[in-house]
Amino acid sequence: MNDPSSKDFTQQTRTVRAALETDTQHGAVVPPLHLTSTFAFGGYGEKREYDYSRSGNPTRDALGTALAELEGGAGAVVTSSGMAAVALVTQLFRPDQFAVVPHDCYGGTYRLFNALHTRGALQVRFVDYQEAGQLEQALGERPALVWIETPSNPLLRIVDIAATAGKAKAVGALVVADNTFLSPVWQQPLALGADVVVHSTTKYLNGHSDVVGGAVIAARPETHDLLKWWGNCIGVTGAPFDSFMTLRGLRTLHARMRIHGENAARVAGLLSRHPAVAKVYYPGLPGHPGHAIARAQQQGFGAMVSFELAGSLENAKAFLHGVHLFSLAESLGGVESLVAHPASMTHAAMDEAARLRAGITDTLVRLSIGIEDGEDLLRDLSAGLDAARAVIW
Repeated sequence: MNDPSSKDFTQQTRTVRAALETDTQHGAVVPPLHLTSTFAFGGYGEKREYDYSRSGNPTRDALGTALAELEGGAGAVVTSSGMAAVALVTQLFRPDQFAVVPHDCYGGTYRLFNALHTRGALQVRFVDYQEAGQLEQALGERPALVWIETPSNPLLRIVDIAATAGKAKAVGALVVADNTFLSPVWQQPLALGADVVVHSTTKYLNGHSDVVGGAVIAARPETHDLLKWWGNCIGVTGAPFDSFMTLRGLRTLHARMRIHGENAARVAGLLSRHPAVAKVYYPGLPGHPGHAIARAQQQGFGAMVSFELAGSLENAKAFLHGVHLFSLAESLGGVESLVAHPASMTHAAMDEAARLRAGITDTLVRLSIGIEDGEDLLRDLSAGLDAARAVIW
C-alpha cells in the first residue's frame, strides 16, 4: 500500500489518513495516546527518541507532522494554545528589533504585542495594511517581523499575502501569517511566500470546541529547529491528550469545512438583504473590497461573517437576545454556530480608541457559522434581526 502521506493522494485523503496504522506494537489503526510525562532510558547514556513530554511526545508529534504536511511546511511545533503559538514566535526576536503588526488583528494578539512594546521587549508598530502608504513606510524602517492576519478578526479584511511577503522579505523581515480563520483547506500562506504560519488549533483544526491548542509551522527546517528549541525552553508545548483530540478532529476537517462554507454563503446573502443590517463583512460577497484577492489566494471564502446593525448598542443587544441557535460565546470554528460582540468580548483588551481605529464599533456582531441545517440557521437569524429592527433607533 502507498504511504498515506504521499503527494499522489489529495490533501483531504492525507488529512483523514494522518498517522493511521503507525502503531508497531499492536497494529492499532488509530495511533495510541501516550499519556506519559517521562520516558525510560535504555540504560546509562542510552537516551531513546523521547525522554520527557515537554521536549517531545509521540502523540503530539503525530499531530505536528500532520499539520506540517497540510501547510506544506518543514515542521510544526504544537503549543498549549493559540496565544502560546503567537508568543512562541516572538521569542525569535531581540528587544531592539522592530515588528509590523496589523492594527485590526485579533484582540489577544494586539494585547501581547502591545505589552511587549510597552515593556521594551520588542519594538512594535500597529499599521493599517489596507493603506499602502502606511505599510510601505513601516517596511522602510527594515522590520525584523511582519505579521499578517488574513482574513482579519473580526472585520474579515484581506491582505495580499504574496505581495506583502515579497516586500517584507526584500527588507529582510520574517513573514508570519495567522491562518486560523481559513485553515490549510482554504489557504496555504507558506506557498504564497510566508515563512511561518500560526494557528489556534482550538478553532477549525480541532473543530469541536473541546480542546484549546495552537501550532506554529515553519517553511524552513532551520526556522522550525529554532521554534522547537524555544518551545521546549519556555514550556509552551501542548499536552498529549489535547494533541490526540485535535488529531481526531482533524480527520473530518474537509467534510466540516464544506458545510461551514455553504452555510456561511447563505447567511451572508440573508444579511446583505435585511433592512436591520447596515453593513456586511464577508469576502465572498462581490462588493467586499478584498473579494478579488480572496478569490486569487483562497480556495474558499471562509465561515466567519461579521456585520453591523443599523442603530445603536441597544439594537445589537436585541439581536443577541433574539437568536437561539447561535450561542453567545467567544471562539469560533466549532461545529456549533456562535455569535460574539467583539467590542465587549474578543477585543475588550483593546482600549476604545484602538477599537475604533480598527473599525470595531458597538453595533458590530461576529458570527461563526456552524454545520447545523442551513434553513434552521437562516430562520433563527431572521428572528434575531427582526428583534433588532423592532428597537427604536
